[in-house]
Amino acid sequence: MDIHGRDLRYFTAVAEELSFTRAAERLFVSQPALSKQIRMLEKQVGAELFDRDRRTVRLTAVGEALLPHARAVLAAWEAAEAALEAAKDSERGTLTVGMSTSPGRGLLPALRARLTARFPSARPVLRQVNWADGSAGLADGSCDVAFVWLPLPDAERYRWVVVAQEPRLIALPDDHPLAARASEDPEGTADFADFLDEPFLSLPPEAGPMRDYWLALDARGGREPRIGGVVGSAEETHEAVANGEGVALLASGNAPLIARDNVVCLPVRGVSPSQLAVATRRDDERPLVRAYLAGARELAAGTGPRTDR
Repeated sequence: MDIHGRDLRYFTAVAEELSFTRAAERLFVSQPALSKQIRMLEKQVGAELFDRDRRTVRLTAVGEALLPHARAVLAAWEAAEAALEAAKDSERGTLTVGMSTSPGRGLLPALRARLTARFPSARPVLRQVNWADGSAGLADGSCDVAFVWLPLPDAERYRWVVVAQEPRLIALPDDHPLAARASEDPEGTADFADFLDEPFLSLPPEAGPMRDYWLALDARGGREPRIGGVVGSAEETHEAVANGEGVALLASGNAPLIARDNVVCLPVRGVSPSQLAVATRRDDERPLVRAYLAGARELAAGTGPRTDR
């Protein structure tokens, strides 16, 4: 018998629904077309598969015998399709990695090595994304995986692994009075409370919870921040701080991007540490995406505190 997978899908749907009407709706086909296909299958099998009248549909003994095997064949074919997609992904091998700034910290080569160990032909392609997009290209689908700072906007859409947890610093001009005060502290640390009246540089409003986080709204006791300017890149931040437009919070690992040419970065008490994560869309199950996230999980496992979601 030369029976097609479609025939088995149609048969299984009717067997599970015990209704040609409901099965047709489930399969997005017309009821006459479904009935015709089942009759053709019965002709090939050489026996009726269903007892049906105007009110009920029941499996015959032959139908009962066929059903578990039909399910097994369909499940095997689904597994084969998944294996084919994995093989095609491996051959194509392009994975777009989004980031708002270079993550540094040795993360890119470490994750590339883990990815290519699983998929030797994989080719990660880096894409710079403006700071206005807190998802670093995940939200609009332009990136497959991304380095993001938590908290993520629309967090329920994503899953992530924290790969770096670092204290936040404050960037300010080297001639700022508070820079001198901090230098007198034995630990060289400033108090965030001393900066509450200072103008702060802000991410664009579209950044959502990321904007609030880097303004440290949770550490202000309900006081609204003074916004000295809006920045969308590390270079813009450096220039704005150097020009005295405002101060800015940043992760300690990003200090080398800002602390130069009359700008200093100081440790600051009173704000929570920052968290850098590798994130993917929650519904993206492609093998390369899963492999990159798995690599991030392996990397994080040896680095102390981390959060998986």
